[in-house]
Amino acid sequence: MLIRPETPADVAAIHALTAAAFHGAAHSSGTEPFINDGLRRAGQLTLSLVAEDDGVIVGHAAISPVVLSDGSAGWLGLGPVSVLPQRQHEGIGSRIIRQALETLRREGAAGCVVLGDPAYYGRFGFRAHPSMVLPDVPPEYFQILAFDERVPVASVSYHEAFYATGDD
Repeated sequence: MLIRPETPADVAAIHALTAAAFHGAAHSSGTEPFINDGLRRAGQLTLSLVAEDDGVIVGHAAISPVVLSDGSAGWLGLGPVSVLPQRQHEGIGSRIIRQALETLRREGAAGCVVLGDPAYYGRFGFRAHPSMVLPDVPPEYFQILAFDERVPVASVSYHEAFYATGDD
């Protein structure tokens, strides 16, 4: 399996993969493919990795900038992360996430945030932290990973593409 940056030829496959991965999920609003599309259109995909197996895109992870209310720079958000339903539980998502985080560290990012299942994202070092919050979200589901151990005291905002509905 090859994990690599997305190319323009991958866009339709990423959209279909993300729609399939989140279809019917209890925690999903069904807007995840539109989030990826919106981030891409806005030039806000800092990193977009795909997992390719025998020429088929089987996984994807998006990384985009987030804004911290205290002005701290270098923080990014992980997500959406998608794996084809028939390929879930094979470690594909974990491999993509690990590579994305390694790339962010190497490129000097201050840290990464994620909105998701604490049990899943905790294995990568993400933890809820009382000094960084995403308003109107249960605090245990908003987690951070500081790369230099300095944690700002701030409210976090995602790009407006995270509120895409597909009707945009």
